Amino acid sequence: MTTSPARTPVPPSRLPNVGTTIFTVMSALATEHAAVNLGQGFPDFEGDPRLIDHVTQAMREGLNQYPPMAGVPVLRQAVSDKIATLYGRRYDPATEITITAGATQGILTAVLAIVSPGDEVIVLEPCYDSYVPNIELAGGTVVRVALQAGTFRPDFAAIEAAIGPRTRAIIVNSPHNPSATIWRAADLDRLAELLRPTDILLISDEVYEHMVFDGERHASAAAHAELSARAFVVSSFGKTYHVTGWKVGTVVAPEPLMAEFRKVHQFNVFTVNTPMQHGLARYMADPAPYLELPAFYQRKRDLFRAGLAGTRFRLLPSEGSYFQCVDYSAISALPEEDFCRWLTAEVGVAAIPLSAFYDDRRNQGLARFCFAKKDETLALALERLARL
Repeated sequence: MTTSPARTPVPPSRLPNVGTTIFTVMSALATEHAAVNLGQGFPDFEGDPRLIDHVTQAMREGLNQYPPMAGVPVLRQAVSDKIATLYGRRYDPATEITITAGATQGILTAVLAIVSPGDEVIVLEPCYDSYVPNIELAGGTVVRVALQAGTFRPDFAAIEAAIGPRTRAIIVNSPHNPSATIWRAADLDRLAELLRPTDILLISDEVYEHMVFDGERHASAAAHAELSARAFVVSSFGKTYHVTGWKVGTVVAPEPLMAEFRKVHQFNVFTVNTPMQHGLARYMADPAPYLELPAFYQRKRDLFRAGLAGTRFRLLPSEGSYFQCVDYSAISALPEEDFCRWLTAEVGVAAIPLSAFYDDRRNQGLARFCFAKKDETLALALERLARL
């Protein structure tokens, strides 16, 4: 009797257009060429030892079993207090706040909670790379609207034109990755005006909320009475406290929306690391770390911009986040990905092409650097970039 060789059935891909991300590619290239990696958006320095001590203490106290599905009450209360103080809206910690396994999980869960097959979701390009796959996994249709070329400001006429009878939601990100622009209160007012006659929901990605520069204030959807009534507002402890690898975030929304969110959350992650939640709650008793964050990152931004001033890069504004975009057209005519590969291999500094954040991979001669790095890391990168 003969036996057939074992065969692995291959199902149709849920994400047929998704491959290895440019972030993985550029980081691998940076390692291969011993380049300074200013590509991926995370710090190369440690978080506050006091925060780590709080988590360690929570572990030693035996806080190591499952917490409540929505998150430990003391952390949800701390989040409620912080939002009320900063933005003037009080979210009920029992019914309107959920702790998530990072902001990326929070965004996916919000999409899965509200988007059904056939629904349309507006995304503003360039955009963070998880938005489109999230919508596709939910069976929704992505409707892309480009931010204005050159300035990356919202094009409200184009947004209005994209709204239709099947529009379920719009995803907005401010401070914006990758362009480092911010939305202001007037922008939120205009968005509210467009959404007012509709039942369209808002997913507001605000993971860089505490990195807004030059005296500007973060314009949160939580602070806008009309928008907060229809919004999931997403934030990140990892971004705020320099511990991105912990993957802990938060989503707040009105009770009816949060009830749907939690239906999905309880089955796609259930709950989040217990001692880290307790450690974060204790650390949040002192608001100084997030209140001082704008000045912390503005100093790094200014240091990095000053170092680039002697190069042929044209610096775009960096209003928020920890990114700096540059126009390299005076240096090279290469397409963006080819330029970033060349910069990594030949100059020894890794960057990310803006084309990676567009579906059509358009080339505008732009690259993104991350300045969330030690001063010595930035100094080494600037020394190499000075050749340009």
